[in-house]
Amino acid sequence: MTQTILGRRSIRKFASDPVAPETRDLLLECAFAAPSAHNRRPCEFIVIEDRAVLDALAEAHDSGKMLRQAPLAIAVCAETAGYPEGDRAWIEDCAAALENILLAARSVGLEGVWLKVMDRHPRNEKIRPVLGVPGSVEIVGIAALGRGLEEKDPHGGIQEEKLHFNRW
Repeated sequence: MTQTILGRRSIRKFASDPVAPETRDLLLECAFAAPSAHNRRPCEFIVIEDRAVLDALAEAHDSGKMLRQAPLAIAVCAETAGYPEGDRAWIEDCAAALENILLAARSVGLEGVWLKVMDRHPRNEKIRPVLGVPGSVEIVGIAALGRGLEEKDPHGGIQEEKLHFNRW
């Protein structure tokens, strides 16, 4: 398990082989298993496997060119209706789900990269119509996924200068 976490890197080059439905569903099951503040479960997921939609997303997202190669993407969204004014706990919920997707992908031999959407203008406005997302839903990010065609060294070590014990 630690090799999955330490080995997870942002991979932006993918083989075009499709992701098997059972593998895709495992990634989604892991996404739904993410923690949620007050168990509100605001996360909703858009599974994107259609080449035309992936290509449209690659065009709409200024850092999303790898979506032209990726056989799968999962947009992680939050239904924000019903949240009290100023309560944005859904951001952490979606971030946890996105990380679960990326770690699960790594554990089954896939790779991925997290593409931020929320609060990035005009990225958000361009992606929203491509995915047909309603107004009360925020697109937090998109995981581009597939069999990686590049390798990066795993993370390792502790950055002592950023480590504090008991107090700052």
